[in-house]
Amino acid sequence: MIGRYTLPEMGRVWSDAHKYELWCQVETLVMEAHVAAGVVPADALTAVRDAPAPTPEAVAEIEAVTQHDVIAFLSAWADNTKPRDAAAYVHFGMTSSDLLDTALALQLVEATDLILEKSDRLVAVLRDHALTHRATLRVGRTHGIHGEPDVWGHRVADFAYAVARSRDRIRTAREAVGVMAISGSVGTYSNIDPAVERYVADKLGLKPAEVSTQVVIRDGVSEWVAALAIMATVLEAIALEVRHGQRTEVRELWEPFGKGQKGSSAMPHKKNPIMSERLAGMARIVRAQIVPVMEGIPLWHERDISHSSTERIALPDACTALDYMLNLTIRLMNGLVVDVERMRANLESTGGLIYTSTVLLELVEMGLSRDTEAYPLTQRAAMKTWETGRPFRETLREEAAGAGLKIDEARLDEACRPERFVANLSGMFDRLAELS
Repeated sequence: MIGRYTLPEMGRVWSDAHKYELWCQVETLVMEAHVAAGVVPADALTAVRDAPAPTPEAVAEIEAVTQHDVIAFLSAWADNTKPRDAAAYVHFGMTSSDLLDTALALQLVEATDLILEKSDRLVAVLRDHALTHRATLRVGRTHGIHGEPDVWGHRVADFAYAVARSRDRIRTAREAVGVMAISGSVGTYSNIDPAVERYVADKLGLKPAEVSTQVVIRDGVSEWVAALAIMATVLEAIALEVRHGQRTEVRELWEPFGKGQKGSSAMPHKKNPIMSERLAGMARIVRAQIVPVMEGIPLWHERDISHSSTERIALPDACTALDYMLNLTIRLMNGLVVDVERMRANLESTGGLIYTSTVLLELVEMGLSRDTEAYPLTQRAAMKTWETGRPFRETLREEAAGAGLKIDEARLDEACRPERFVANLSGMFDRLAELS
């Protein structure tokens, strides 16, 4: 992921420097287990433990010749080891994937924890915003067309629960990627005792794979990427709502617009929903990693490296992009401007057409057949309002009179009161207050 969309903590997780620190940590723990079992001398462990991790530059210089990243790392680390002979016991009985998959599991867990922390914060922001606007009337839209009265807090509550569920999926997926293996060349433990694997797993807080070949099969990593993609898409749904709300014809919502900010190089009046549009674009990046990572599940026999190049790009990009998206969505919602008066004006802009559903039921209760009398009558009145702009109550009275019906104005007043449409949401908001 390019630096523009990389937050410092996540960038650190996926940096080469940190990767080599983790590689040193894994290799040192393997040596500890070997020393405890009497397989390698203790003084070698002391020398290796004291050796600083190699720099990315030192590894890259050697890899340019060896064309093998693990060998380059081991050689560069050996150069930092005093005496260098002690490095002979590093990687003892291991194969490259033992190191790579175990360290990758650590990176994935670290990255996931950063994502979960921001997810918790976003759930709280959405919850509190929804509760603040539990009585903010707006029109509910279906297919982009005015439907019935609603409240803005209802829409945001839906997002809050969706983010919470997405967070919980990621938390579950954390367990799926916190899996390591140190089982040797084809996973048979031919040159390394299974106790070493258990020791390292315990020290790192990871779970040993139930079975591994030379690699840990990628179903767990695929689950993790899919969970990230779901969260990214939920964030896009939030962004889409803001984008629609900021359209000039709607003007119910506004992204925060800072002092000195410019919306257009040519049109000084512009205030564009750039944060939301950025979220929509970045969600595509996260979703795009699902198939490439999933295609790393079928490998040739015990292992090939067709998954390796894909994962070097896909895994950091997926979680770095989502980390940025979560941070941006928190900023968006904390600074979102809600135009309450404009919401009410839009609610009333169709002359009462948003009340047709309750009018229909009132006519049914008066004894009219729903299909052959009540619905056609209500629809005829509604179409007159669409075509002429006259208030719906006026066209309704005309159609009712033509059918020999007298409208009960008191009942019509109640049917056209927007608050009655949202009265049953109180229980949902009470539950929302407990969401964490």
